[in-house]
Amino acid sequence: MEQHALGILDARKSGSRTGGPSFSLQHRMLRAWWAVAWMLLAGWTPAPLHRWRAMLLRMFGAQLAANARVHGSARIWYPPNLVMEENALIGPRVICYAMAPIRICRNAVISQGAHLCTGTHVVDDPYFQLEAHPITIGANAWVAAEAFVGPGVILEEGSVLGARGVAFSNIPAWTIFAGNPARFLRKRVLFTSPGRS
Repeated sequence: MEQHALGILDARKSGSRTGGPSFSLQHRMLRAWWAVAWMLLAGWTPAPLHRWRAMLLRMFGAQLAANARVHGSARIWYPPNLVMEENALIGPRVICYAMAPIRICRNAVISQGAHLCTGTHVVDDPYFQLEAHPITIGANAWVAAEAFVGPGVILEEGSVLGARGVAFSNIPAWTIFAGNPARFLRKRVLFTSPGRS
């Protein structure tokens, strides 16, 4: 994915390494409005008000299925980069650092305190160029409590990243990984979601 398409500025020109901006003014203003709106209108709301929070996210450009749920203590960095399919859940205190698109597929669960991080830097570049790569959490996948999913990672359908696990590479379908770095533990029993054949 082209970094300029994500709104990321060229570090050589913007001087981001020495305090200049990494994103355009328009991008930064939208994020500022979003942060204020979430804090005032959603961040404090009780768990049952999922529809209200989903409506607010949609107003700022997120794409959420009718029954997708996001807890008030979750933090979505840039709503236009968030897609949530049917019955997807973002739990309490989850961080979606959505510099690039984050897709959470149907019935996927992101548990409390987990961190989905799409952003990184080119460490061999003297200008420390920011770059971002999309994350996909497949259908029926589970990112357990306080786990970390790095830039460009795909958790395939039915996969599990255990509590406090750290994934910097893809996790195959219907497998369970845990640890830092995440390692294969075992295969998961394959099932179909309730209501689907």
